[in-house]
Amino acid sequence: MRRRDFLGIVLGTTATWPFNAMGQDAGRTYRIAHLAPTSPIAPQYLAFFDQLKQAGYVKGQNLLVDFRGYGQQVDLVPKFALELVGGGPDVIVASGDIAIRAVQAATATIPILGFTDDMVGTGLVNSLARSGGNTTGVSILATELDGKRQELLIEAVPGLRHMAALADSNTTGPSQLRALQDGARSSKVELTIHQIAKSTEIVAALDQAKAVGAAAVNVLASPILFGNRQIIMKHVAMLGIPAMYQWPETAEEGGFAGYGPRIITLWRELMTRQAVKILRGAKPADLPVEQPTKFELVVNLKTAKTLGIEVQPALLARADSVIE
Repeated sequence: MRRRDFLGIVLGTTATWPFNAMGQDAGRTYRIAHLAPTSPIAPQYLAFFDQLKQAGYVKGQNLLVDFRGYGQQVDLVPKFALELVGGGPDVIVASGDIAIRAVQAATATIPILGFTDDMVGTGLVNSLARSGGNTTGVSILATELDGKRQELLIEAVPGLRHMAALADSNTTGPSQLRALQDGARSSKVELTIHQIAKSTEIVAALDQAKAVGAAAVNVLASPILFGNRQIIMKHVAMLGIPAMYQWPETAEEGGFAGYGPRIITLWRELMTRQAVKILRGAKPADLPVEQPTKFELVVNLKTAKTLGIEVQPALLARADSVIE
């Protein structure tokens, strides 16, 4: 499978790193708290804990995990954060801006390992090189990638003149939305923005996009939207609209197309590496925020044919994987 770089930002390597038990205190039990938008058995989290096991941190033995999922309960995120902090963990893993901010509000001392879209742009850390405070993690270039996905979707759908962006107001700011509209306009495509703040608003937002004439949907980067991707995929299929997704794995699950890094790879490699360093005593302020360097385009031709779309051959030729 071919892989290609989209941006030349290299702040950390995804190369294999040594897993061993050095740095552990014999007989000690470590504690990880986890605030996430999806199930604790989501593939990326299973990969994360599997790699921690290889590093000597084994769930149910010397590692205890306190998990809270907020996918359907965004309003409870501050409460969950306080509960997790109260357990006195060694590190709190938080996915998404809303989760990271809530944990930052709850503690200034417990290390926070965040996974989100733009940690510097949203003010979650001071810089990528030295994050400052008690937060570090992985920042996934969402602003740039949302724009790239929009370009790819315009190219993928012949004759596209009106498209929609499904945006999470907890994640995507006004300046990012304006940049997407400017980009669409330069391609002579009308872009309408349909925002949600919680998962129960997703179906109505997609219905509105269809009602105003959007012929394609760019599902913007968001932990809530990713956590509810099955709802999105089923509903856009019913509406007959192709959608572009944040992760290539979503196209493999039945979505029309996906572009970005592989989420499982980021958790298995980057997030685990950061977590092990913190468990071994490193301070988040001394750990650079890492970013992905490998990106994949996956196009699902089965879904395209169901929707009656002939994807341009030039785009298929550039895809890293085509599902037929």
